[in-house]
Amino acid sequence: MFDSKEQYSKALAAHVAELSSLQNLLYADGHYSLLVIFQAMDAAGKDSLIKHVMSGVNPQACEVASFKQPSSEELNHDFMWRAARRLPARGNIGIFNRSYYEEVLVVRVHRDFLVKQHLPPQLVTRKIWKERFEDIRNFEQYLSRNGTVIRKFFLHVSKEEQKRRFLARLNEPEKNWKFSEADVRERESWDDYMNAYEDMIRHTATPEAPWYIVPADHKWFTHIVVSSAIIQTLKGLDLQFPKVDKERLKQLEAARKALMRDKD
Repeated sequence: MFDSKEQYSKALAAHVAELSSLQNLLYADGHYSLLVIFQAMDAAGKDSLIKHVMSGVNPQACEVASFKQPSSEELNHDFMWRAARRLPARGNIGIFNRSYYEEVLVVRVHRDFLVKQHLPPQLVTRKIWKERFEDIRNFEQYLSRNGTVIRKFFLHVSKEEQKRRFLARLNEPEKNWKFSEADVRERESWDDYMNAYEDMIRHTATPEAPWYIVPADHKWFTHIVVSSAIIQTLKGLDLQFPKVDKERLKQLEAARKALMRDKD
């Protein structure tokens, strides 16, 4: 796709600039919000993706929420609660680095996490994952009907590439801080996670909230694919700058004349 790093850098810079312009239009239009969800195995490059692709957006109208292990307060609420509190306002972009989808991924792979949620025992049945898929679909449909546009990305890193990146974190001192022994333990459940991801995507991909499965072994490719998808999504909304009526134009002209008469 690109013959050199320079070509990739130019392409990404163009995407970043276009995304910045579209974000400004999204904010001015004021009717929609955009929710971007990233899900992936560890070391798939979510942080790098957010850093590079969203580098040109206005931080006043964009918020990144990272969902790690839930707190005791979060465990005392429904599984969507902590994510619902971080949804973007109209005109804004919200980025979820992991999301409520953890509830049908890590919680499904490690059932002891489900116990910690203190659900009534009669509600924890073999149907719980299908029920959560249904809840998520209904939630996303509700958001869509209220002007929140949802795009979901699964960054699909291979097991071999994940190993290479883990070793880089161990071998390069400046990357040591990124390494966690827990990440290596999670590799032991790789097949279980892949099955959970497949089931999740199959049951929660909808026209209003589609999944994009993006190969993540090459970060440059991931960045270009994701930024292109976000740009096309915003372009498809037919966003417009607010129109100024005749009465408002008169007021603006009066203000302009007043400023012109004003002597410093």
